[in-house]
Amino acid sequence: MPKVKTNKAAAKRFKVTGTGKFKYSRANKQHILGKKSPKRKRQLRRAGIVDKTNAAQVREMLPYA
Repeated sequence: MPKVKTNKAAAKRFKVTGTGKFKYSRANKQHILGKKSPKRKRQLRRAGIVDKTNAAQVREMLPYA
């Protein structure tokens, strides 16, 4: 049976939590921050959790996670 390869793009974007869920950093926090409200920027700091509808796809890309 051939080796299963990890999708390197996904490996850089997702990390596994202790409970086996996938977390990711949110978009829109890099530049053009002047027009965004402090509340919006503060909420963007928190990591997002991959929805259960997409978790199977991420797990397929990260077989050893």
